[in-house]
Amino acid sequence: MTGTDGREGAANPARPAEPLREVEPPREVRPVQPMRKAFSSPLASVFVIAMTVLWTIPTLGLLVTSLRPKQDVTDSGWWTALVHPDLGLDNYHSVLFEGGPGVSTGLMPFLVNSLAIAVPATVFPLMLAAMAAYALAWVRFRGSDVVFFTVFALQVVPLQMALIPLLRLFSGGAHLGPLTLIPAVDLKGSYAPVWLAHTMFALPLAVFLLHNFIAQLPRDLMEAAVVDGASHFKIFRSIVLPLCTPALASFAIFQFLWVWNDLLVALTFAGGTPEVAPMTVRLAQLSGSLGGRWELLTAGAFLSIIVPLIVFFSLQRYFVRGLLAGSVKG
Repeated sequence: MTGTDGREGAANPARPAEPLREVEPPREVRPVQPMRKAFSSPLASVFVIAMTVLWTIPTLGLLVTSLRPKQDVTDSGWWTALVHPDLGLDNYHSVLFEGGPGVSTGLMPFLVNSLAIAVPATVFPLMLAAMAAYALAWVRFRGSDVVFFTVFALQVVPLQMALIPLLRLFSGGAHLGPLTLIPAVDLKGSYAPVWLAHTMFALPLAVFLLHNFIAQLPRDLMEAAVVDGASHFKIFRSIVLPLCTPALASFAIFQFLWVWNDLLVALTFAGGTPEVAPMTVRLAQLSGSLGGRWELLTAGAFLSIIVPLIVFFSLQRYFVRGLLAGSVKG
């Protein structure tokens, strides 16, 4: 049979058939988690326990030494008290209410001063940083990014460089020729300069950390609150603050520990007067000019770590949640 094109409709020579390939079933992809397996191994558990014991031994030695009499402290090591215990609270009574060489009074007034410095110096930067972080994250205005990056850049300013200029600003004010920009403020003998200094030094880091946390809050939640007629203050008070509790608690722990253990800022702005001096200013004087009276020094040192331990263990659950916040989605 001839087709319309004049050629016969003969079939083309067939190509050799290709062998059929077996289709392999899709393999189940299992996520490889070598780090989790390594950290959950028995060897890792033994390592963590060993490191915990090593970190605990100095604290145990400090506690035992603070409970031993002076003669035992000078004659033998603290570990001998584990075999022949002769412990008491006389050193704590002496260091709290009687003092030591170079200290006319006990540590109790300075312990109260440390609390009076640390608590407001932790609350003030948290309040200001939380409001600033919310404004920079959810209240858009011209120059907000510039303000945020400026605050972020202020973290690189060393604390030691700002102490003397800030002290001169408090005592003498700021002047531009005959014009007084900031008047001198007489804050001598009060907690105010220490509060202001710690607040200023803590704000850049606090604003940066809280901004990153607040910026991750669901946008739908904020928009729903705006549709319901909530103001920025209402949103901040009723939505942002409850959701930011882990982040606030995490920074509060760091700030409280920093202020409580601080010596440089307190010595610069509060001086050594008993009315405002914290514990850190007086602890070094307990050892005396020749480095003696270790039983009093260890008792005072252990008193100085009790309050931070209470704060840390009280806020530990918030601290862990704050560290994990933003690490996973959903």
